[in-house]
Amino acid sequence: MSSASDEPKFAFEPLGQQHNRAAFSCGVESLDSYLQKQAGQDARKRAAAPFVLTYDGRTIAGYYTLSQYAIELEDVPEEVAKKLPKYPQVPATLLGRLAVSTDFRGKGLGQALLMDALYRSLKLSEQIASTGVVVDAKDGAARAFYLKYGFVDLPKVDKRLFLPMATINQLF
Repeated sequence: MSSASDEPKFAFEPLGQQHNRAAFSCGVESLDSYLQKQAGQDARKRAAAPFVLTYDGRTIAGYYTLSQYAIELEDVPEEVAKKLPKYPQVPATLLGRLAVSTDFRGKGLGQALLMDALYRSLKLSEQIASTGVVVDAKDGAARAFYLKYGFVDLPKVDKRLFLPMATINQLF
């Protein structure tokens, strides 16, 4: 019989050499390939900041990436745009990728990854301005996942969503 104390204790870490990227599979080739072949290079070149969720310091249960971004104010729905600065472009944080390993599905790790990404984005926005988080949903299921957390569609770009930093602040 196992107890709750036997459940693995997950931790978020920046992607490092010690993490087993080759073994990660979420079932989406582009997300698997990115982590296995590109994420380390993006981190070194500061093109993206990959973070992994691990329980043993090696096995990757999930990951996400964050980058600086800018969105055209005219692409934001009017009810959201009226609360943002009136610049042609406004700074944002791009949640570029988010994936959970097939080995860890059904444990709420997608939500844990998203909440860590949003919290990290909020904290960083205190030092580097960001009006919100932008994400490009891979498909309808991913879009539904983000909508559940308050993201709104940016209708001029298919499957692109936005969550204002003010809303993220209310979550925490």
